Amino acid sequence: MLPGMELAGGRIIVDRGFRAVVPNITPDPETGIGRWSDADTAAAIRDGRRPDGTLIGPPMPLGVYRGLSDHDPVAVVAYLRAVPPVRHALTERSTYPFALTPLGPPVVGVPDPPEEDPVARGAYLAGPVAHCMDCHTPPLPGERRDWSRIGAGGVPFEGPWGSAVARNITSSKEYGIKDWTDDQIIRALTQGISADGHRLAPPMSGRASIWAQLTERDKHDLVAYLRSLPPQESDLASRR
Repeated sequence: MLPGMELAGGRIIVDRGFRAVVPNITPDPETGIGRWSDADTAAAIRDGRRPDGTLIGPPMPLGVYRGLSDHDPVAVVAYLRAVPPVRHALTERSTYPFALTPLGPPVVGVPDPPEEDPVARGAYLAGPVAHCMDCHTPPLPGERRDWSRIGAGGVPFEGPWGSAVARNITSSKEYGIKDWTDDQIIRALTQGISADGHRLAPPMSGRASIWAQLTERDKHDLVAYLRSLPPQESDLASRR
């Protein structure tokens, strides 16, 4: 990323048959989202709909973002308002080999996870906030996930690094992370290093610096949630 171009868009993501052009989400009024209202921006995040009514497609994880509490999109909008505007016009548009369909009615009334429940907080962090489970749950045809096998892995990722497949992160002893210590799970998240000491493949390792900014409580709540996942006795992924 060029200095000064943070959130200015332009990255091309080619995956599973589509070609997505990442938009400029800085508050520039001409080429970004500076003319969007706060409600417009929140609707784009949770409902997948732009102010002009057009639909947002993958890889935006809209299915899980619909589970964000009412407070969190407000915080995201406040952050996006605070970043410097960057004038960066994009001439390409995303293309999909399938029709985009509305996700449903506008999302309203989603509460925060209960503060006193580490597993519930961890599930919220791993789901709507960080969409870990969207990447670590087996795919079905199209963009759907087999939520009956949550955490079993199997989603492929192609990139400059080659090919990597999300691993099983359930409590399975043979295929998952049951034998990993809490510290090893946190190290994988925050440093991109597996329990046996090898470097995790992208895109997981590339996000370690982001996960490293989690609070200590958030890290341990994530571990509590992963420990609660029923074991999925399948190895759909490389162990990278």
